[in-house]
Amino acid sequence: MRLKISLLKEPKHQELVSCVGWTTAEELYSCSDDHQIVKWNLLTSETTQIVKLPDDIYPIDFHWFPKSLGVKKQTQAESFVLTSSDGKFHLISKLGRVEKSVEAHCGAVLAGRWNYEGTALVTVGEDGQIKIWSKTGMLRSTLAQQGTPVYSVAWGPDSEKVLYTAGKQLIIKPLQPNAKVLQWKAHDGIILKVDWNSVNDLILSAGEDCKYKVWDSYGRPLYNSQPHEHPITSVAWAPDGELFAVGSFHTLRLCDKTGWSYALEKPNTGSIFNIAWSIDGTQIAGACGNGHVVFAHVVEQHWEWKNFQVTLTKRRAMQVRNVLNDAVDLLEFRDRVIKASLNYAHLVVSTSLQCYVFSTKNWNTPIIFDLKEGTVSLILQAERHFLLVDGSSIYLYSYEGRFISSPKFPGMRTDILNAQTVSLSNDTIAIRDKADEKIIFLFEASTGKPLGDGKFLSHKNEILEIALDQKGLTNDRKIAFIDKNRDLCITSVKRFGKEEQIIKLGTMVHTLAWNDTCNILCGLQDTRFIVWYYPNTVYVDRDILPKTLYERDASEFSKNPHIVSFVGNQVTIRRADGSLVHISISPYPAILHEYVSSSKWEDAVRLCRFVKEQTMWACLAAMAVANRDMTTAEIAYAAIGEIDKVQYINSIKNLPSKESKMAHILLFSGNIQEAEIVLLQAGLVYQAIQININLYNWERALELAVKYKTHVDTVLAYRQKFLETFGKQETNKRYLHYAEGLQIDWEKIKAKIEMEITKEREQSSSSQSSKSMGLKP
Repeated sequence: MRLKISLLKEPKHQELVSCVGWTTAEELYSCSDDHQIVKWNLLTSETTQIVKLPDDIYPIDFHWFPKSLGVKKQTQAESFVLTSSDGKFHLISKLGRVEKSVEAHCGAVLAGRWNYEGTALVTVGEDGQIKIWSKTGMLRSTLAQQGTPVYSVAWGPDSEKVLYTAGKQLIIKPLQPNAKVLQWKAHDGIILKVDWNSVNDLILSAGEDCKYKVWDSYGRPLYNSQPHEHPITSVAWAPDGELFAVGSFHTLRLCDKTGWSYALEKPNTGSIFNIAWSIDGTQIAGACGNGHVVFAHVVEQHWEWKNFQVTLTKRRAMQVRNVLNDAVDLLEFRDRVIKASLNYAHLVVSTSLQCYVFSTKNWNTPIIFDLKEGTVSLILQAERHFLLVDGSSIYLYSYEGRFISSPKFPGMRTDILNAQTVSLSNDTIAIRDKADEKIIFLFEASTGKPLGDGKFLSHKNEILEIALDQKGLTNDRKIAFIDKNRDLCITSVKRFGKEEQIIKLGTMVHTLAWNDTCNILCGLQDTRFIVWYYPNTVYVDRDILPKTLYERDASEFSKNPHIVSFVGNQVTIRRADGSLVHISISPYPAILHEYVSSSKWEDAVRLCRFVKEQTMWACLAAMAVANRDMTTAEIAYAAIGEIDKVQYINSIKNLPSKESKMAHILLFSGNIQEAEIVLLQAGLVYQAIQININLYNWERALELAVKYKTHVDTVLAYRQKFLETFGKQETNKRYLHYAEGLQIDWEKIKAKIEMEITKEREQSSSSQSSKSMGLKP
């Protein structure tokens, strides 16, 4: 990825340019110390003077009033706030008419920013004051006051907090009074510029110590640049939070959100005092010290999938290279490319007006359809369909270009969704809520309606990243997520009435990815790279989960690595310095998943015998129990030396009825309640009581005996035997109550139990014989 710079031969301004701002993706306004506001049209390359300000107004900063979110009528900004050296800010219309001038600070007003909704304006000045104003320019409050000038200010993503500079310190102050203020020393020199992105919630700062830094919203350092030759005078996030730009003297740099640098340009600009990204995130404008306005396009992005590599060569052209046979295809577009995604044998490209869908089998005939409105900020792909996110909605399309659905939920803000907070599979869409980050909304892909009984998934901590598995049946769909404590959890997506339990898979997990062809999960856990070959093991037999993992040292990936993709048996990881590392994992677990999904149990056993690895046997054991194939489970458990489980499986085989077998398989997986329900529904009350006795679940055993008026003496007898073994006295009031005047006769009880088992045997044999009768012609 690099920047393609365009700079006019002669500057349009006589003095330094202090600030720039985009109205649309092709139109920019610039303000200069020569008191002029100039409009630049990039389509026609024309510049026109909008207004000449009075000679005593030297503009310092300006910010366009945000476009109304979700309102279709207003496609571009109509007015802006301009702060100036005379202590005032001015509300100016797009045509250059000064609507209102407000005395705001003593000394210059150094920065002014609208919040994301456009309901409030924050200004900061040389007098060290931070003031909040209404939309019409009425003072609401003075948020803070200090003895040093405040050079830069930014709103938090939810417009509830304000970040500002105080010399070498950064301060985050919530708007609510008495809320905790966060303050930390960020640089060794005065901080000149800050920016806070609403999508990734990360903070940028630049200072006179010639460094730029990336922080999270808690003030923890994520990246610290090397010192440059000159102070960093400007920084700005791209709208989608994936990139940021850094400006200094004769320097413009393009960086990834994790801090490493994609490109460094040295245009003849003087210091770049202000950087603005276009609304679609494809180009940058910089306000230069020598009167120029520098424009830079982001080009040469790369997308890779298996043997295909796609490169954006120009604004409206892509090159596709097949590395197997070196075939090269050129793709031309009518408008400039904004976003693209390559996965599942399809390339999806969104331009400013249309969406193109290419199949990797045929690059010549794309499917083209018009976009509803707005700029696409995110494309997600699954095997059967893909998702487009723009400023107002989420749209799901098939690869034939057919619109499928558009999920919605109350308070949905699509402008701040990213690949970490949205996930897509063949049948499900998952979106993490921004208003309450502990909630995940789940939607049916085909209809866009909430899944199951319409309940959302809620967790006890804030969720950072979510990912749906891609394969298997809809009913078995699982979602994995990482929460604020860096715990990796997994849970079922289908939610009907009963609360699905959320199970913790690992701790200190920084990044995760599901495989595209089978349900294998990989993640970076502290300094280890871990692959969960069969994550469903936690639902079947948690004891053998450690045996189903693959682990290796991940210290070679340095600090804060990120998993980019997990395709086939190759995992791609981006290190903190931007380099890509490829790891190959064993191909056998994926083959095992394939055999099991098509119920080829003999082939699966044969494969495990060939590979001779404990992880494979452990995965097969869990898969067999999950699919109720106890013969295979017995072989697999024997291979990993779990003798007690082999014996239990053998005892299950000898049980007289189908219901008993089913209940004991459920018990094997730890589903006690479900096992009890199965037995009670089949009328096997004694067996339900007996499993509770075996588990020392005395309260429930007595409850069932009393409820069904049977075997109360059996429960009391076993309870008495249990207490005698430990030399204890009965203290439970319910047991004392029922034991009054009851003589325990073991002979009688054993005869009763024998009778129950005989009855069960007869029942199952009669039901089998009636079935076989029904089968005869």
